[in-house]
Amino acid sequence: MRCKDIMKKDVIRVHTSDSVRAAAQMMESYGIGFLPVCDESDTPLGTLTDRDIALRCVAHELPLTSSVSDVMTCDVVACNADDEVSRALELMSEKQKSRLMCVDKRGKLVGVISLSDLPANMSRKSAGDVLRHVTKREVKPS
Repeated sequence: MRCKDIMKKDVIRVHTSDSVRAAAQMMESYGIGFLPVCDESDTPLGTLTDRDIALRCVAHELPLTSSVSDVMTCDVVACNADDEVSRALELMSEKQKSRLMCVDKRGKLVGVISLSDLPANMSRKSAGDVLRHVTKREVKPS
């Protein structure tokens, strides 16, 4: 099975020049906590999460008129839409990400895969392994 078979294709995205307020309003309106950040040609530059807004904007008392570029995560974790789903699993596990952008052969954003997209499309053991690796980032050492 290929990533394009399970990815969400109707992806809401923002640009670096958009305001944090506009991005937060999009998140609220669509009931999401993750937005790919793309340039004008739809090439991913990073992501913006509700956590980014809370920790980098609100906690530091930046104005909500600040640009997405001021608080976004610049790490682009993406696979090709034609890749096997196993490649998405490897990336999510290795990078400890619960969401992954999918790009076409030109590097343009065409979809997003979330952890919630995976269980129906994989074995229970594989789903458990990926979940275990991704959630390691949440576990604090004793």
